[in-house]
Amino acid sequence: MKERKWTGDYVFLFENLILKDFRIRYRNMSLGILWSLINPLVMMTVMTFLFGRVLGRDARDQPYPVFVLCGLVPFNFFTGALMTGATSIVDNAGLIKRVLVPREVIPVAAVLSNCVHLLIQFGLLLLLTVGFGLRPNIYWLWLPAIWALYVMFLCGLALGASAINVYVRDTRYVLESFNMVLFWLVPIFYSFSIIPEKYVKLYQINPVAALVFAMRHILLEGIAPPMSLMLNLTIAASVALGLGLAIFHRLKPHFYEYI
Repeated sequence: MKERKWTGDYVFLFENLILKDFRIRYRNMSLGILWSLINPLVMMTVMTFLFGRVLGRDARDQPYPVFVLCGLVPFNFFTGALMTGATSIVDNAGLIKRVLVPREVIPVAAVLSNCVHLLIQFGLLLLLTVGFGLRPNIYWLWLPAIWALYVMFLCGLALGASAINVYVRDTRYVLESFNMVLFWLVPIFYSFSIIPEKYVKLYQINPVAALVFAMRHILLEGIAPPMSLMLNLTIAASVALGLGLAIFHRLKPHFYEYI
């Protein structure tokens, strides 16, 4: 079916899609939005005890709770945004069939809806950072730039994955398995310094790991992220967004036949 041109208000559309996802997620939950804080706090506490106290790794010269949250916050956002983005077209099949909307907006809005949870968890991270005596500095100005690139990267992944998921419904289960593997391949509870030299490049080109490294440089070490990391994030974001849009535009003409 040929798609007609959208003539409505994009801001209104984004606001409603983002708020809809947010409300559905916490519907009928007694603690509601507090789960955005409880989950990272529980994981941070467990990892701090196990790896910081029991095993005693990476905990002597730095506030280990902040160290762990610098990894958990980017990883949690990645998994949440990717999964909701990947299933967004199928989950909003009724809206797509009834209302004339640009279908690209739906997976992008799904990613942006997770930014609400990100802001809550990021606020917790900054609060703990200051609480452990690490004061704000000029390099904190890098934070909006690295996170903008990261959101752009995830929008690209969500566009491609959501289009593929319309045709291959196993896509979400593949992504769930991938996220389980990725948890161990991102330096959430271990530092970059223990990675063998032959694997360093692999970690540097991993956008999730690159963001974790950049966050630790800024918040824990009080220095600017290396330009190599910024370059890797920029390339990853540009390639993911371009490829995601190409896949989406190639597959979207036949969405109506499968949703």
